[in-house]
Amino acid sequence: MATSDENVPAEFLAAAEAFIEAAAARRAGLPSPSQPDRVALFPDLTPEQEQAELEAARTWRRERFDAGFGWLSGPPEYGGAGLSAAHERAYLRLERARTFPAQRVYDIGLGMVAPAILAFASDAAKARYLRALYRGDIVGCQLFSEPGAGSDLASISTQAQRHGDVWIVNGQKVWSSGAHLSDVGLLVCRTGEPDARHHNLTAFILPMHAPGVAVRPIRQMTGGASFNEVFLDDVRVPDELRLGEVDDGWNVVVATLMNERAAVGAPAAGGSGILSTERIAGLLRRFGRLDDAVLRDELMRLHCSLAVSRITRLRSEARRKAGQRPGPEMSIGKIALTNNLAALSHLVSATLGPRLIADTGEPGTYAWAEFVLGQPGLRLGGGTDEIQKNIIAERVLGLPR
Repeated sequence: MATSDENVPAEFLAAAEAFIEAAAARRAGLPSPSQPDRVALFPDLTPEQEQAELEAARTWRRERFDAGFGWLSGPPEYGGAGLSAAHERAYLRLERARTFPAQRVYDIGLGMVAPAILAFASDAAKARYLRALYRGDIVGCQLFSEPGAGSDLASISTQAQRHGDVWIVNGQKVWSSGAHLSDVGLLVCRTGEPDARHHNLTAFILPMHAPGVAVRPIRQMTGGASFNEVFLDDVRVPDELRLGEVDDGWNVVVATLMNERAAVGAPAAGGSGILSTERIAGLLRRFGRLDDAVLRDELMRLHCSLAVSRITRLRSEARRKAGQRPGPEMSIGKIALTNNLAALSHLVSATLGPRLIADTGEPGTYAWAEFVLGQPGLRLGGGTDEIQKNIIAERVLGLPR
């Protein structure tokens, strides 16, 4: 049997390629959601553009799922194909060679919420939510940070009080990406005594449309409103939607944060999208800067950093393939991402100069302004750089606190 370099059967690759080619052919000439000329980490879309993007993403995800390529590494009893992570990577490489609707609206739901449900939820909750999440029927968000508890999640104040088989939740969450589009949220609340740090939290699946849940957007300096405040006022959550044991939510938090850093850090491996070095080389060439020794050096340093990130990520994926949870090394991927994006921001700024801040109407110039403004935000999202460095120092290098 012919195989790929990751021991993925040739028959699978042929079937995946045939599906992708046919899907791409069906989409040829079809109208796509209108997108302005911009490069952004936190897009500023109108409600109409946002809804159009969601509908396009949902249509494609359902088509892919129904064809058997939606959750390749997932257990069959919950809608997965029961294959390996290598199958998943091989399929995605093929799909990225074509243009399909962006799937960023599902990033948090599939990168953080779904893994927590798979690991900690009841069988009934897994059956209810996992297939729906991976098929794109519902969108998920994360509800951890609070106005008084960002990096120190052990000090959250949102409370859940048990009344029989129901929990009554009161409190506030903040910086919740995509909450305004979400159907479910991964919620962590304080359920024990305040002084019992790390042993007084419980995690839940929160239906975002439940009575008492209010979502309000936060306007960013980029102009967009990707983040939200979420207010919880006597929200009733059935105990069957609890994740893990009562007061053992810290384990859910830690596992989710490692998955978050894996998901957020994934683009650090680059090679495509914003971090495509071919794209940046083209930008330098277009403006006659490719012969600039300093910029060429910066470009190659970025290229090398992306290569190292890819190798580091492969090590992390090997851990997961062996059945281990993502480890602290995921923090390396998160820091690599912010460093690579900062290097890209500097390189683009040096290449474009005044074109970056004055919209002359020239394509591909002022379009980068939104990216440059949004890039510092990644040093905070997914765990601040300072927190990541502490994790690496203490848990990877074994240094004292």
